[in-house]
Amino acid sequence: MTQHTRLTPPDADLMPVAIIDDEADMRASIAQWMELSDFAPQTFASAADALEVIDADFAGVVITDVRMPGMDGLELLAALLKRDDSLPVILITGHGDVAMAVEAMRAGAYDFIEKPFDPERLADLARRAATARRLTIDNRLLRRELADGTVLMRRLMGDSAPMKALRATVLDYAQAEAPVLVRGERGAGRSLIARALHASGPKPEQPFITINCAAEDGARLEEQLFKRDRSGNPPLLAVNRGALCFKNISALPPRLQALLTDAIERRRLQDGTPVTARVISIAEEDHERDIEAGTLLPQFAEVLSALVVNAPALRDCGEDILTIFNHYCQSFANEYDITAPSLSAEDAATLLSHPWPGNMRQLINTAERYILRNRQDAVPVQAVLDMAQANATAPDAPARNLKDQVETFERLMIENALRRHSGAVTPAMTDLGLPRRTLNEKMAKYGISRADFS
Repeated sequence: MTQHTRLTPPDADLMPVAIIDDEADMRASIAQWMELSDFAPQTFASAADALEVIDADFAGVVITDVRMPGMDGLELLAALLKRDDSLPVILITGHGDVAMAVEAMRAGAYDFIEKPFDPERLADLARRAATARRLTIDNRLLRRELADGTVLMRRLMGDSAPMKALRATVLDYAQAEAPVLVRGERGAGRSLIARALHASGPKPEQPFITINCAAEDGARLEEQLFKRDRSGNPPLLAVNRGALCFKNISALPPRLQALLTDAIERRRLQDGTPVTARVISIAEEDHERDIEAGTLLPQFAEVLSALVVNAPALRDCGEDILTIFNHYCQSFANEYDITAPSLSAEDAATLLSHPWPGNMRQLINTAERYILRNRQDAVPVQAVLDMAQANATAPDAPARNLKDQVETFERLMIENALRRHSGAVTPAMTDLGLPRRTLNEKMAKYGISRADFS
């Protein structure tokens, strides 16, 4: 079998391009031009060789000659589109093959170019195809992330007791069929928890449908939940092992609450259709206020809360606040292509003592503002919080003893020194004014590894 040749080393910033042609000189010429045009070319002498490498997750563009011995370019096109119908394939044709190439485009080819061709025009075609491919891959990765329980679980980060308990509860309840109530303060990540419940369950590929009861017309919603549409699609409650996530459930009309209660309890609609959708609800910390006000039927509230997941308030998560804040600072710094500033001891004290009335949502917003404000001048976290006036109505923060705060600041200063010097211990010792033995002991105490900063 003819071996394919990679002309450039893999580069995450370069779009791969697969070049298939049985003529060695033509392969080399196209590959050279693609390399000069900021692509990462990979060449193949036959369609069979290419099919061994190019799969549905191939992140690049395919350029293939039409007339080749054995499997020709059109047969290759058909085989590739079976694997991924959005893969951009550019055909190289002879003068007499134009009509055939037009038919190929109707069958799914991205475009074609006639011999002899201007290499810059081919590069331009490849650039446009690469832009389309990147969009496809990004959308595909986003869909996978939303359906990947492990990815979503990693976003429930932290080592505090409340966060560990949350992750354990989500994994326990994900496999159950009973309705789940996710309750907690606004901004505490309730929607993320609801998605993690579905994505960690047995059917993550099935739909996750969010319904804001306060924004829906009652009659229209009743029709969607209980009746087939004009195309014969099943009602939402019969979505096969998908999830229905209800927000603002007290806004539902009493009649609809009663119908949902009956359907969930019986696991069947009134016409006998099985209820197969997983019901997840998002609410404030308790229903008592809505029940007393008469906007929420007690039986409906009881049915929805067969299983309960409590989203912890951020102020109860201790040093997780620093971990999460640093994570999002680095994420935003990468997004804006700037260097994340090191948190000072004063910044850490501010983050730990702030009551975070807006919880995780407020912390993420603060991290982004902090990164943006520190692009030119050093701005402390407290100034960012003051500008947002986030603490106007905050409840009292839980007290942290002096020993805990001193240890937190000490660990933060050691990590910042190692980060500045890429994990080198000797200059970090100089910055901190500590002998090597003392620094080693403290790194061992806090579980700090220099490898994390090299």
